[in-house]
Amino acid sequence: MITASNISLSYGTQVLFKEVNIKFTPGNCYGIIGANGAGKSTFLKILSGEIEADTGEVIVTPGERLTTLRQDHFAFNQYRVIDTVIMGYEKLYDVMKERDLIYAKEDFSEEDGIRAAELETEFAEMGGWEAESEAAQMLDGLGIPTKFHDKKMEEIEDNLKVRVLLAQALFGNPDILLLDEPTNHLDLESVHWLEDFLANFNNTVIVVSHDRHFLNTVCTHVCDIDYGKIQLYVGNYDFWYMSSQLAAKQMKDEKKRREDKIAELKEFIQRFSSNVAKAKQATSRKKLIDKLTLDDIKPSSRRFPYVAFKPNREIGKICLEIKDLSKTIDGEKVIDKLNLTINPGDKVAFVGPNHYAKTVLFQIISGELEPDEGSYNWGVTTSLSYFPKDNSKMFDTDMSIAEFLQQYSTEDDDTFVRSFLGRMLFTGDEALKACRVLSGGEKVRVVLSKMMLESANCMIFDEPTSHLDLESIQALNDGLINFNGTLLFNSHDHQFVESLANRIIEFVPGGIIDRMTNFESYLSDESVDAIRMKAYEGKVKKVAL
Repeated sequence: MITASNISLSYGTQVLFKEVNIKFTPGNCYGIIGANGAGKSTFLKILSGEIEADTGEVIVTPGERLTTLRQDHFAFNQYRVIDTVIMGYEKLYDVMKERDLIYAKEDFSEEDGIRAAELETEFAEMGGWEAESEAAQMLDGLGIPTKFHDKKMEEIEDNLKVRVLLAQALFGNPDILLLDEPTNHLDLESVHWLEDFLANFNNTVIVVSHDRHFLNTVCTHVCDIDYGKIQLYVGNYDFWYMSSQLAAKQMKDEKKRREDKIAELKEFIQRFSSNVAKAKQATSRKKLIDKLTLDDIKPSSRRFPYVAFKPNREIGKICLEIKDLSKTIDGEKVIDKLNLTINPGDKVAFVGPNHYAKTVLFQIISGELEPDEGSYNWGVTTSLSYFPKDNSKMFDTDMSIAEFLQQYSTEDDDTFVRSFLGRMLFTGDEALKACRVLSGGEKVRVVLSKMMLESANCMIFDEPTSHLDLESIQALNDGLINFNGTLLFNSHDHQFVESLANRIIEFVPGGIIDRMTNFESYLSDESVDAIRMKAYEGKVKKVAL
């Protein structure tokens, strides 16, 4: 068990936490949520001891082991991948190393023998004989093939390093597990594996995540950080969201009722304060007003951007036709003779572990890359807007946000763009910020603003939810649900895919699997599993649609 007692923390005039008291008990998974800047990651660092609070203390039950998802991707560059995972159980790893050093001695003494026997006992009690196989299973589940297990960390890509560090945090059945954005850089299959792992994990889990489906699947409680306090709710994210919406409505209704009552009382005072017969009654009403206004109802600090896509016209009979499209990059055949027809009204989710193929396809059909072979043709009535995975080139400019967006506006008056930016949470002088200095989340909101101004009837999104907070993800999700054009997208957010897609396309060896269905049905389709298995085993040369 881990307890935060009377925790307060401030940075200058900014108060992150004020006298926070909360207890986390075994068998539960706690999702930490809150607006950007509320202090979610900071709170995890306080719990882990990485940051010291101004007041209060964190109490961990004696003898319990706490692990965290490390953020330094280069700290273990000189170690094997499999060893990096086992190092998550520090005591076991130390025993293994000392044991190996003793056995490596040429002059093995009697003392060495006694010490080796002690270490063997400790090693067995901590599950040392199963350590490598358990670490390998975790790596496999997180999408790291066996061929990488014996490589050094410096030899694998950064996105795989993140997964190794996640396996490190999970390894050895820790008593308390702290995870900060564990689904980042995971594909949908790996996220599902992690969901299953945590659902069966019997100890304490405290997690920060922007993935709503993940929070719904694993959380037994939600901890909402707002105004320096942490409010604990029983249930998952959806339960919290519905509860908070209901509470907000009740708060709004109550505030409106009180405001109406205050207005009525003020009118009474104004009318009768000069009337001697009514003066006493007016005075008592004045006191009642003072009492009502002191009981202030604080609105939530959360801000939702306004996201709505309105096509400039409908798409005709043809949206997009792709014929025998091929592309090789750095000697690798990324796309091989792809044939595909996208129909008006299709909302297509591209899924599966081959992320590179999805991105390359989007780059080709948006005009960023040239295919090696084949062709693609957009319908004459199709207008396109594209959200790239890497938007760095777009913001390599000295323009302000307002100047950048003015290029895409049909209105000459910059007031229109400024008001538009206000709805996207860039208020006042924030609209004058230079594009170069924007954060990841700010850049995404600017790209979404650009796409709304373009009013296209077909949109392509390559991982749009990265860098967004829960409020912005929800707003984008709702905006795309209401979009009545054609949508092609790739996302690791399960709920995003499930709520939007009416067609699923998966790149597999030998071609694609293409189904007109929603995501949950696709995942449970046994025929899809059979095709996928044969494709990855190399038993089919060409995958049927």
